[in-house]
Amino acid sequence: MNLSAETDEIETTDNGIPIRNIWYMLIYVLKSPYKLRHKWKSEVKSPPNIDCLLASILAKQIQQRIRIGLGRNYNEIENEIYGIRGRIDFNKSLKLLSIPQGRTVSRYHLYMKNVVKNQIIRSTISRMVNVGDFGTDKINAKNQRNNLRRIMQEMDGIDLIDLKTSDIIREMLLQRDVDYRLMLTLCFLLYSRLMPAEEKGKDYFLKANRDAFTLYDIYEKFVTEFYKYHLRGWIVRPQSTIYWPSTEDSVLLPVMKPDIILENKETGQVIILDTKFTKKSIVEGRWGNLTFNRDHLYQIYSYLKTQDNKSEYYRKSTGLLLYPTANYNLSEEIDIQGHKIRWESINLAQPWKKIESDLLAMIDN
Repeated sequence: MNLSAETDEIETTDNGIPIRNIWYMLIYVLKSPYKLRHKWKSEVKSPPNIDCLLASILAKQIQQRIRIGLGRNYNEIENEIYGIRGRIDFNKSLKLLSIPQGRTVSRYHLYMKNVVKNQIIRSTISRMVNVGDFGTDKINAKNQRNNLRRIMQEMDGIDLIDLKTSDIIREMLLQRDVDYRLMLTLCFLLYSRLMPAEEKGKDYFLKANRDAFTLYDIYEKFVTEFYKYHLRGWIVRPQSTIYWPSTEDSVLLPVMKPDIILENKETGQVIILDTKFTKKSIVEGRWGNLTFNRDHLYQIYSYLKTQDNKSEYYRKSTGLLLYPTANYNLSEEIDIQGHKIRWESINLAQPWKKIESDLLAMIDN
């Protein structure tokens, strides 16, 4: 058993992860690991916190887009105009007595920059100016806010809107433009961190909790996209629903959806992997002894054992619980009823190349 206490202290997030490594995780989530890796070196090198990292990259990216031109879409406009354009709304035209004056209420499309994706970006920047956390260095924080204010001015003519998670996600899914997909993802993460309950005068969520929420989401998606990108000889299926071997259906049965199912194309080997962004990989038992987190063990065992009837490969499948290194470096394996169950931790505070090689070694082994 390889279980050794961590001794090195790294001043980064409350979770001990260098901010630059969060960016490297994020570019896998964005599915552009090599295109984006070497961009924005100064922004990624030493930001004081996650807000600063995300807002700085968003600011740089939108400034680039402003120089070459903001993305535009066709929007339907309804106006009372002279003459005819597009489709006439006869009911409104007659009600307003427009036609005798040579006017009509018409609906037509304009190719314009005041569209939802730009409104989301400008509204997110406005929100960051008001309630963003840019660290304890007052001069740096002031410079960050002033830069964001300048960008808002450069985006004059773009409406500010009430941000909604559903609207941001919908726009993210619609985007084929890599730049806008990046910016909207950053907006989504920033909006998730700046929940409504955190407006001025309220303190329902601590900063540490916001960091953990953001990192949990990034960590889970990063591991999935990392393996999809690098494991050429494997089928990587994220968030696939698996079913209980029950002869009768019941809506009361809990849904089983492991983070990743890996299937080796050549050998048929199956690995069911669940990410756990928590410090509680090892917990204190009733008598003060250290034990694995039993809820995590029960969960991965259920994933494995319920699939025994699918094939011989599933009857010999491996379960892998993957934690970020917290208090312990963890690498342990046991056999339960023909299934290997592994507990592994990945040290997200180490150099990035080592993180990548360690993640690949976990599957190669």
